[in-house]
Amino acid sequence: MDLQGKRVLGINGMGRMGKLSLWSHLNLRHFDAIVINSGREIGKKTEDIVQYLTTDSTYGSLDRFLYGYSGKSCDIKILDESECLIEMNGILIKVLKRSRNPKDINWAKEGVRLVVDCTGKFLDPTLPADHANGSLRGHLEAGAEKVIVSAPFKIKDSSRHMPDDCATLVYGVNHSSYSPLKHHIISATSCTSTGLAHMIKPLIDTEETSEIVTASMTTVHAATNSQSILDTPPKAGAKDLRKNRSVFNNIIPTSTGAASQLELIIPEMKKVGFMADSIRIPTNTVSLISLNLTFRTIINENGDSIINRDFINDIYRRAAAGSQKDLLVFSDRQNVSSDLMGYMAAIVIEGQETHTRTGFLNFSAETLQRYGIETTNDMNLPVTHAKIFGWYDNELGSYVNCMSKLTIHIDKNLI
Repeated sequence: MDLQGKRVLGINGMGRMGKLSLWSHLNLRHFDAIVINSGREIGKKTEDIVQYLTTDSTYGSLDRFLYGYSGKSCDIKILDESECLIEMNGILIKVLKRSRNPKDINWAKEGVRLVVDCTGKFLDPTLPADHANGSLRGHLEAGAEKVIVSAPFKIKDSSRHMPDDCATLVYGVNHSSYSPLKHHIISATSCTSTGLAHMIKPLIDTEETSEIVTASMTTVHAATNSQSILDTPPKAGAKDLRKNRSVFNNIIPTSTGAASQLELIIPEMKKVGFMADSIRIPTNTVSLISLNLTFRTIINENGDSIINRDFINDIYRRAAAGSQKDLLVFSDRQNVSSDLMGYMAAIVIEGQETHTRTGFLNFSAETLQRYGIETTNDMNLPVTHAKIFGWYDNELGSYVNCMSKLTIHIDKNLI
């Protein structure tokens, strides 16, 4: 196919993130063509690939995603069976099946300058392009200029540091820090970190709530493909035995790297003691962040904290109408998870469930003196604890939506 002068996106991997990224870009229509690398044969013929790409057990059909219940359907043509060349609503789609190793994909031949790696297999940006098991840098050797990873970076060798040409970015939070001359490998972090960053940003940007003493979060998280359908034996040396228990039948406490990722996205959080954990539940998508924060506060003339439920909800209302418009949504409704399936926002604040309580940290003069404060008076320091809930469709609506907007931002700034 002749793609001279066209915008061509490469997607490596045809799993959940790969397929849903295709859907997202078919909707956004920024790219003229999309080259997807499956790395293996799929089905018996191109029609089997089309069926896989246009149907989904969670979100329904591609037609419904693009057009709702209007009855309109996506115009799909198989242009070349041997080349696996397809046209979807005027956008050319080509599926590559030969190479699993990024360095062997030959993006240059396909006219691809920007690749989104959705395999979840290549996460260590320190590995060289010719690493035996494949590497993110292999995409660069194969002709791509920029690589976006649909997951957090994971450096296996603790003695190695994050390379200078790497960045972790969330659209609408820190994407403006992207430097075309410097950054070549970009992590779009995780779905939970994306939603959490959008919850924290308005609080950090507001003077009264910017002094966070401690914070913690729990994500009540939908199931993912990394979990077992039925109980399976853990791998040798496995530390978390619950990850191998059946996703259908259990509520499963587990870990999340959202706290450490948040420090990369919002550096101000490095000074805050932050804990994060995850509870996996047997639903197919839409997750809920329960965010707990303690703020230093000021008591007004009525003896009340200036930080209260209405104050926090107003912060989110302003963010939803301002700098985070269409990415952060404030809701006064009483939602359940299915209400947010496919909802195109990084986070939806459940305003009805915002709660605050104010108390005092009591320090005696003797305690203060031990810390070098010369005083004969006791001190009562007011603090306000807040609990805030935020919904996010951890697949299409929140994560893939934000990653797609980041992808377009980076494409627009290709040099």
